[in-house]
Amino acid sequence: MPSLRLVRAFVCAIVVVVAACGPSLPAGDDDDDDGGSNACSVGQQRCTGNVLQTCQAGTFGDSQTCAMACDATLGCVACQPNTGTCAGDVSTACRADGSGYTEVHCDPVQGMSCGPAGVCTGACAPISLGDTYVGCDYWPTVTGNMVSQAYDFAVAVSNTTSGPVEVTIDGGALTAPDVFTVAANSVAIRRLPWVGALKLCLGASWSNCSSGHPNSARANAGAYHLRSKAPVTVYQFNPLDYIEPGAPENSYTNDASLLFPSNAWRDEYYVATWPQTANASPTLMAVTAYQDNTMVTINAKVATIAEGGAPAFAAGVPQTVMLDKGDVLELGSIAVAADLTGSYVTSDKAVQVIGGHYCANVPDGFGYCDHLEESMFPVDALSNRYIINAPAVTTIPNGKEEMVRIVATQAGTTLTYDPPQAGAPTAIVLAGDFVQIPRQAASYLIAANHKVLVAQLMEGSSVAGGTGDPAMTLAVPVEQYRSNYLFHAPTNYETNYVDITAPVGATVTLDGAAISNFTPIGGSGYALARVTPLGAGPGNDGNHSITGSLPFAISVYGYGQDTSYWYPGGLNLELVPIGRLVAPPPPRTGLAALMLTSR
Repeated sequence: MPSLRLVRAFVCAIVVVVAACGPSLPAGDDDDDDGGSNACSVGQQRCTGNVLQTCQAGTFGDSQTCAMACDATLGCVACQPNTGTCAGDVSTACRADGSGYTEVHCDPVQGMSCGPAGVCTGACAPISLGDTYVGCDYWPTVTGNMVSQAYDFAVAVSNTTSGPVEVTIDGGALTAPDVFTVAANSVAIRRLPWVGALKLCLGASWSNCSSGHPNSARANAGAYHLRSKAPVTVYQFNPLDYIEPGAPENSYTNDASLLFPSNAWRDEYYVATWPQTANASPTLMAVTAYQDNTMVTINAKVATIAEGGAPAFAAGVPQTVMLDKGDVLELGSIAVAADLTGSYVTSDKAVQVIGGHYCANVPDGFGYCDHLEESMFPVDALSNRYIINAPAVTTIPNGKEEMVRIVATQAGTTLTYDPPQAGAPTAIVLAGDFVQIPRQAASYLIAANHKVLVAQLMEGSSVAGGTGDPAMTLAVPVEQYRSNYLFHAPTNYETNYVDITAPVGATVTLDGAAISNFTPIGGSGYALARVTPLGAGPGNDGNHSITGSLPFAISVYGYGQDTSYWYPGGLNLELVPIGRLVAPPPPRTGLAALMLTSR
């Protein structure tokens, strides 16, 4: 049987050939659906049995006989989407993109059952959820951090529904399940014990963990398992607070990650992080499985050693490990300047991948180091267009310097910028290679000819602005923008921001108030607005709702003394077929070309 990636590639290729011309009829339409008429509009397609028909000169004509199944929206597929068979509460269901079958547990804890069509039913069923950051099944995962163990790893669970939701957390370092209720349109914070093996060091002070710790680990059943009976959004904070009564010091090393529900996980990722810096803190990546017997193949960019139950990896040599449900493999570097950015992860079952850093100096040599982490977007969901906005601080309201890394998923990747960015690279040679945009504070569009992964890194407080320290986020692909979000900004930070990137002319409302301070970003067609403080005053629980007339993106970040966090506020995680990528703009001429090519 071909691998899921190969089947998906086949499906995407068919989509490019027969479906890229425009909208299609609903799945299952045939000759009888139009009253026997063969008339059609340009761009329509339909299925007659396993024969795909497309509209040609106003009438339907046979274009291809599908080997396995036909779908009027997707074309030739491996199976008919949203069909399957039941074995108890396990559904063997066709994926929504028709690329093959996957086993899904119709979990009663999530209010699901296996229905007559052979697929899970209920508000938490994959067919109901779609591929977004909203879901019912999450796996919070601790990653390495030198922070004092007096601080708490935590999750923020935001209820996206109009009624209360029951949530259960088990696994990890819990000795018994934690069952609680999140009220309608509100947030619940749950503090969770550190998983010591994954934190890499348990010490009373950060100084106890600044050296002598392992860089890698394997923690069987080390991830937490969070399940809800209705859709929620989940963020993890490592740690949550930056000041803790009774702690020997401020936390100093914080970051946060947006988590994705397991139904939106995939089987192919590239990793973004930051190099091991002079303080000997390692670059990190962590892989979590949610199904037994998951075979994970990692092509690490740099060598790691065998420690903490993790095997050694050689640079550039793919190696496969088997993970069971809840198992976590965390890899760290072993040499100064080693960098896991561009590492390639594939698997035979969907996994979660987090890129991060134990305590990064950004740039190296500048104070002060801080923990980094972010959930990686799967290759399926990546695109070739991203809007970049440097984070603001109160003393630099238009944005402080940041570092931006662009990771290629295909060889021969070319890059353009709007407006042009001085010194910004214009090409990446190989898949897994990356380029770095010189330190600057700016807003601009990145456009590529292939899919790329884009990471943004906040710089240390000694560089500029005098507040915050390194944190990492991922830029959201333009195709994955949404029209509504529910997000959380911790109330115990000194300053919280939400940056809003919306199409020019769109209306956006945050917590019932219209946003009006948008500034256009070059000729991209998008504009930026920043909001701070968020929900200041009595009654602010950190939970916020934002909606727009057109799809837009949000980035959420905040600062305490010598610490910060940063994460994308949400996104869709739908398949972006390679054949449907938006073409990059034509080469620039004149002064613009000189600015881009004279390095």
